[in-house]
Amino acid sequence: MKKEVACQRTRPLWMGAVGFSVMLFLCAFMTPEAFAHGVAEDDKAFIAQSSGMQLLPFIYLGAKHMVTGYDHLLFLVGVIFFLYRMKDIGIYVTLFAIGHSVTLLYGVLSGTHVNPYIVDAIIGLSVVYKALDNLGAFKRVLGFQPNTKAMVLIFGFFHGFGLATKLQEFTFSSDGLVPNILAFNVGVELGQVLALGTILIAMNFWRRTDAFLRQATAANVALMAAGFVLIGYQLVGYLINSGV
Repeated sequence: MKKEVACQRTRPLWMGAVGFSVMLFLCAFMTPEAFAHGVAEDDKAFIAQSSGMQLLPFIYLGAKHMVTGYDHLLFLVGVIFFLYRMKDIGIYVTLFAIGHSVTLLYGVLSGTHVNPYIVDAIIGLSVVYKALDNLGAFKRVLGFQPNTKAMVLIFGFFHGFGLATKLQEFTFSSDGLVPNILAFNVGVELGQVLALGTILIAMNFWRRTDAFLRQATAANVALMAAGFVLIGYQLVGYLINSGV
């Protein structure tokens, strides 16, 4: 009888941890386009042919881009993992939004180019960082805790450059360029709110279970592993494309 009760208690722990791990690795092994802020073929055609102000279409494209940007979502999962108050969630998400908005707009409008493989590898590093932060690794191993708000802002800058590198692959019409890019950024923020809302609903259900704290370690180890997969994928791409 005691053995049956123990099995019943253990099963939700492993089911939850394994389920979360599977979700993370499915995200990590999605198609390269989704994996690194890629743009769908029909969206590419629209961007190439668009001229003049196209605010609503670019808002849609920005939102779509965000909700299918799995590296963004993995980082957001890590950021809000142990945040319970909406005030705290709002502060961290705002810092992230400021960071990626600044570099997205700056990168596209100024024509500043960075290597997409390197910046996407750094984005993968941001996922690893947040998982380690959630596991308390910095305090235990290094003896100090990096300023989490500052790190979220800094990594937000790199996420924005990741978005910018993909948009820079296209030739935009100068007619309506600024309002269209601003509209795209608005769409990114709307997509972030939509994705974050869905994640929070799922997280809140999970947090109400007795197994959450026991599953948290396994979930963040899986999150860290997914980040390393992202890093490895981009570094291999960099080596192949650089002819090394």
